[in-house]
Formats: sequence, C-alpha cells, structure tokens
Amino acid sequence: MKQFFFTLKNVFVTLLMTLVYFDTKAQQTDTTIQNSSIQVVVKTDTVFIKEKKNKKKAVIAFKTWYENQKEEGLSTNTTKTEKKWYESFAIRGYTQFRYNRLAETNDKLKCEQCDRSWGEGGGFALRRLRIILYGQIGKHVYFYIQPDFASNASSTSQHFAQLRDAYFDLGIGKHNEFRFRLGQSKVPFGFENMQSSQNRLPFDRNDALNSAVSNERDIGVFFYWAPKKVREHFSNVVKEGFKGSGDYGVVAVGVYNGQTANKPELNKAPHVVLRIAYPFKIKNQIIEPAIQGYSGKYTIASDLLTKNVKAREDRNYWDQRVAASFVLYPKPFGIQAEYNFGRGPEFNKNTDSIEVQKLHGGYITLSYFLPIKKQIIYPYFRAQYYNGGKKHELDARSYEVQEYELGIEYQPVKQFEFVMAYVYSERRFEDFAKKDNFQKGHLIRMQAQINF
Repeated sequence: MKQFFFTLKNVFVTLLMTLVYFDTKAQQTDTTIQNSSIQVVVKTDTVFIKEKKNKKKAVIAFKTWYENQKEEGLSTNTTKTEKKWYESFAIRGYTQFRYNRLAETNDKLKCEQCDRSWGEGGGFALRRLRIILYGQIGKHVYFYIQPDFASNASSTSQHFAQLRDAYFDLGIGKHNEFRFRLGQSKVPFGFENMQSSQNRLPFDRNDALNSAVSNERDIGVFFYWAPKKVREHFSNVVKEGFKGSGDYGVVAVGVYNGQTANKPELNKAPHVVLRIAYPFKIKNQIIEPAIQGYSGKYTIASDLLTKNVKAREDRNYWDQRVAASFVLYPKPFGIQAEYNFGRGPEFNKNTDSIEVQKLHGGYITLSYFLPIKKQIIYPYFRAQYYNGGKKHELDARSYEVQEYELGIEYQPVKQFEFVMAYVYSERRFEDFAKKDNFQKGHLIRMQAQINF
C-alpha cells in the first residue's frame, strides 16, 4: 500500500511538472505572437501612411494637369465639355438707308469713292447691308466673315452681294496677345479706315487716307500684338459707344497684295505695312496716338485706263505713304485727327499721262458725347483736305478736295441711329476724259441705321 502511494506521488509530480512546462511554453509563444502582431501593425500603419501621402501627391498632380489643360483650351472630357459647331459663332449686322439730295445746289458735285448716290442720278439708297458671322471656335482660333448685300456693280446695277471680310486669327499665348490674321481684312493704315462704318460719325471716310486702300481691305497675312489690358481697352471703347476702331494691336505688321479688296494680284511685288499705336489714360481721358506707313508697287488694271491716256508699259507705279493719327476719345469732348503724305500714281492733265506724284492731306473731327438717360446725342464737325491721286479710279484720277461737314447723330435706342449733316464741298477731280472738272456746292445728307 505504501508502495502504491509512493508511485502515485511520483506520477502526480511528473504530471505537475509537465503542466508547468507546457504553461511556460504557451506564455513564450503568446509573447512571440504578440510581439509579431505589434510589428505587423506598426509595419501596416507605416505602409498605410506612405500610401496616403502618395495618393495625396497623385491628386495634387492631377489637379495641376487638369488646370493646365483648361487654360490651354484643351478638352479633358470631349463628351461633356466640347461645344458643337453652332454654339461657337454669332451673327450680327447693320443696314444704312440714305438720302443725299436735300437742299442740293450742284448735282455735278460727286464723290465716287464716298457714296455713288451722291449727286446726279442719286435718290433713296441702301448704302450698306452687312451681315457678319464670327466666333471664337477654339481657344486660339477666331473667324470673321462679312458680306455686303448693297454693293453697286455699276452706275445702273445695284444691290449685288460682295465679300468684304473673310479671315481667321491664330492666337498665340494664354490670352492670344500675339495673333496672325490670314485672309481678306482691313489693312492697318489709318484710324478712320479701320473704324467700322457702323460706328463712324461722318457719313463717309476722309479722302486723304481712304484713297490709300479702296474699301480699306486687301488679301494678305497680318501680325498683331497687344497686351491683355490694351486689348480690353480696344474692346471697351467700342462697347461703351466712344467710336473706337477695334482691336488692331499695339504693333501691326502685314504683307498684302496691294491691289485692294476683291482684286487679283497683278505683280510680284506685295505691299508691306507697319503700324504702332498705344492708348493711355490721363485722369478720365483716353488718348491714342499712332504712326503708320506702307510701301509697294501698284499695278493699274487695263480696264481703268482711258484710250490714248499715257501710262507705263508695265503699268506699275510706286505706292508709298506715311501717316500720323491722334485720337482723344469723347469723354465727353473728342478729337480725331490724321494726316498722311507720300507718293503714288496720279493723272497729269498737262502731259495726258499717269505719273508718280506727291500727295498729302488729312482731316480733323470734333465731337461731343451727350448721354440723356438711355439715349445718346453726338454732335460733330469735320474739316478735311486732300491733294493727290486715287489709284483705284479711272486714270488714277487727280483730286484736290476741301470739305466741311457739320452734323448730329441721335441714338434713341441701341438698335436705331439717325444722322443728319450739312456738307459744303469743293472738289477738283480730273481724268483724261474730264481734264477741267471743278465742282462746289452744299447739300443736306440724312441716314437711318438699324443695328442687329
């Protein structure tokens, strides 16, 4: 029995020692697992933090890329943000209805370049009927098309459609401060030449500078540069009714055919033009001075020569001018003045020939901007003088012009304008058929204009 208890004792001790051993091992294992878990958690947290930082950097990089794409005008989602073609352009225009023969004293007094309804054979007339299609079809691409449906094919054929403008601008830079213009457009020579007839106060452009470019336009390539703020100024003076010329840049350089609008090139010597203008403010006033000049060879078309008139065999003549412009925008008193001189083809009645001769002339227009509630009244006065040839008329017709115009523009609503003016004019205009043709007289001119 004693031996039995001794054996049971040994078994019990052995069992106890075994349990203690396994308990110790279990604690060591738990500690190892716990330490491993802590290490895994720490490692997991570190990886999570790194991944979070990387994601944040990726988001910032994407936002930067997206903003850059918006600024450059590139579509990042063509299915949602890209405009349809018909959403990228607009239509506007204007029509001018005239009568020039009220209180007329001399029906032989005319101005072919000004208005063919002025003088003998004239009456009620549509001077202009313009419909303009234009639009910014891309961040850096702009187009402009303007036909006129009131052009005269001849003295007996009226109201033919004729292209005036057809060009597109390619802009460079974030704000398109640099632009290339390709197509038929206005030549940047003379403030009043560039000023739209929709905005001009006098009935017609002055003879002195307008004789440089018939219809003010030609086909070529032009480069314009102006800072963003100056471009905004060019736009605002037109929108606010101060009779601006539009945006033709601070610096304008161009190469064009030189035969004027809708005429084919007749020689291999294109014209080159340069213009520099810069508007600035003095208190409330805005002043815009400019200088400009062009040079080239003009070829007189054979159908513009009278039989037996003497001309160069190749009909090529130097055509060169320099001009200065000064504009004080009407706030409320305005001054617009320009003067040019140079040389070009002109008929000489003493030799019955067309020769390169000197020319000079200019004008000054005084105006006053008088807003009355939503109505606008614009009284104005213009004096002009020109002595020289008009290359685009028959035999490069010789002119000497002295003219005065006193008028008033009334704008009761934005869509309608009425202008009435008294004109006194002395004009000598001579060609091979009419070698002694001096006319003078006065008349009252009226115009109703619809803007749409």
